[in-house]
Amino acid sequence: MRLILFVFLLIGVSSVDLKAQSTDDITGIWWNDIKTSKIKVEKKDGKYIGTIVYLVPEKYVNGEPEKDSNNPDPKLKSRSVLNLQILNGLVYNPGDKEWAGGMIYDPKSGKTYDCFVWLEGKDVLQLKGFVAGIRMLGRKSAWTRTTL
Repeated sequence: MRLILFVFLLIGVSSVDLKAQSTDDITGIWWNDIKTSKIKVEKKDGKYIGTIVYLVPEKYVNGEPEKDSNNPDPKLKSRSVLNLQILNGLVYNPGDKEWAGGMIYDPKSGKTYDCFVWLEGKDVLQLKGFVAGIRMLGRKSAWTRTTL
């Protein structure tokens, strides 16, 4: 009897440890790491994208959302940061339990980086932006799940 109970307990623990993340677990609304904007992550055309859907009032100038003034393309410098797509091209890799192959745009610097993301629990989205295809040359950021 103890052996049967042990086997069921072992199977139960193993199934919890092996529970795979769902490919859509990153969808939703996320605060950025410094809580100045909220980003909506959603699936579009089979890949995950992220769009700024909220800015704190401090990010408004004369009642208007701040502009993408650091963008290297002069034609884009006057566009609003609000509703700006900053994350694109992510695809879930179940083997690595991460979403990879994407790009992230940093409106603060005007630079675009390769990126990948992974979940810690269900409410923390870790992002790592990197340059030249080398994951070690990058910066990590933690976004927290929220609501609009």
